[in-house]
Amino acid sequence: MRFKKYLTKNPSETKKLGKSLAQKILESSPKKGAFVLGLEGDLGGGKTTFLQGFAKGLGIKQKILSPTFIIMRKFLISNSKFLNFYHIDCYRIKKPREILNLGFKEIITDPQNVVAIEWANRIRKILSQGRLLISFELVDKNTRKIKIWKRKKNV
Repeated sequence: MRFKKYLTKNPSETKKLGKSLAQKILESSPKKGAFVLGLEGDLGGGKTTFLQGFAKGLGIKQKILSPTFIIMRKFLISNSKFLNFYHIDCYRIKKPREILNLGFKEIITDPQNVVAIEWANRIRKILSQGRLLISFELVDKNTRKIKIWKRKKNV
């Protein structure tokens, strides 16, 4: 499995990496289903910080907060082939089936959606193949090791 590794030394660099990835996604053409990113890593590892930059790269002006207690937030993407950005946080999900009650299958099969899932490992059994996986590792208070790769098969 090939992946790209990044080392960010502060939250600003983590946001910048997220913004850069979003801009690349906007340049791509929608596929059969949604463009899905699965984010995994320790609590405080930089997932939400990364997604703040990512949302900015999509052109979203609203403040991005982790939807830990409401599970999912939806944002409109303007001036793009993609229409919606879904920010999903599975930290409180106990069983993968729970996410299905929120219309998850419909969301990830719509090619006009970009979907970012924090704590994606909690719903791995129902995630689609071909998603982008991003792992976050705490190095120290500000430094994060971030790995990005494409998952070809369900695990």
